[in-house]
Amino acid sequence: MPRFPFAPVAACAMLLPSLATAQGLAPTQPTAPPSPADTMAPLDAPAYLAKAAAGDRFEIESSRLILAKSPSAKVASFARMMIADHTHSTARLAQAARQDGLAMPAPALDSTQAAALDGLRQAQGETAQNVYLAAQRDAHTAALALHRAYADKGNKPALRAAANAIAPVVARHADMLAQIGGQEAQAPDTSRGR
Repeated sequence: MPRFPFAPVAACAMLLPSLATAQGLAPTQPTAPPSPADTMAPLDAPAYLAKAAAGDRFEIESSRLILAKSPSAKVASFARMMIADHTHSTARLAQAARQDGLAMPAPALDSTQAAALDGLRQAQGETAQNVYLAAQRDAHTAALALHRAYADKGNKPALRAAANAIAPVVARHADMLAQIGGQEAQAPDTSRGR
């Protein structure tokens, strides 16, 4: 009796992949699943406008709220930039909508955005700043996905161009939030006389 009764089976098992490759039958390499943007149908322009308008309104309102709570200098600067940039993106979207023969909807916050504003209204001090920054991170993640998806698969050319121009601005905001969040956690601003 051979010492390794399974040796012939093991040898065959090791040769099968090379034989399959030689015959053109090799299994395909696993691929990553498609991203959500790759599998999305073209976005409806009115739905895109409604979500973008609500996002801008949330960014502006939450930034005004945090400014009223005397945040750190970095957060205050970021909030002022949010008001300016999101006012500009709303105007850009309204102009693109007109070019595409659409009306810009009145911005209506969704329940998540309304709850985040309520949480920010109730928060005080350092907690308010942390609530604001967390809400901004979430909002910018959603906005970036929205604008990139519409720029890629939207159904109106002027709106697609606007989304393509807005997406890099939102990405820059997200990068700034990552820096502010880390800096605020590491070195809180003591210049406000707490």
